[in-house]
Amino acid sequence: MIKTALKILLVEDYDVDADLITMQIQKIVENPEVKIVDNVEDCKDKLHNFVPDVVLSDYNLPTCTGLDILQVVKQFDDNLPFIFVTGTIDDDELAANTILSGASGFILKKHMNTLGEKLKPLLKKVVFNMLEKEELREKIRRNKIAVNQIYQYLDDINAENEEQRISLNKIRANIESITLEKDNAADA
Repeated sequence: MIKTALKILLVEDYDVDADLITMQIQKIVENPEVKIVDNVEDCKDKLHNFVPDVVLSDYNLPTCTGLDILQVVKQFDDNLPFIFVTGTIDDDELAANTILSGASGFILKKHMNTLGEKLKPLLKKVVFNMLEKEELREKIRRNKIAVNQIYQYLDDINAENEEQRISLNKIRANIESITLEKDNAADA
């Protein structure tokens, strides 16, 4: 079972298929958060407001095709994994076009009873990439913290140098006033 919580956007127009796909996902992912849409506009909204880790999409939808959804997803984030779960892609050329268009894979709905088994390696790859990116983000965060600490140290040194300049100028002024007082006392 995949322990990492996944946000999954499911683009599916049939409620029964959406329920079956969601049940299969729940068998392989411990804490999935699945949002279901069936058109381009709702997909755009969920991409921006839900920010999924992966998109699963049917190919034939009432108002568009899966390739339209894929195009919207790739415009949003070219690296967002996209998997077709469809009954339509029996045509080898169409299947090849989906992959060439940027889909990460596809699974036929006729394999719905084994969808979890077929989906698991694809979702594991998604999780692996997420964790790899998270590790990179953590390194970047730590580097930014280090750079900020260096900048703070340099600012502190500059501030200390400025304080030292001011102190030196005060000492010089005091020395000059003492020297002037001595000269005036010697003249008197």
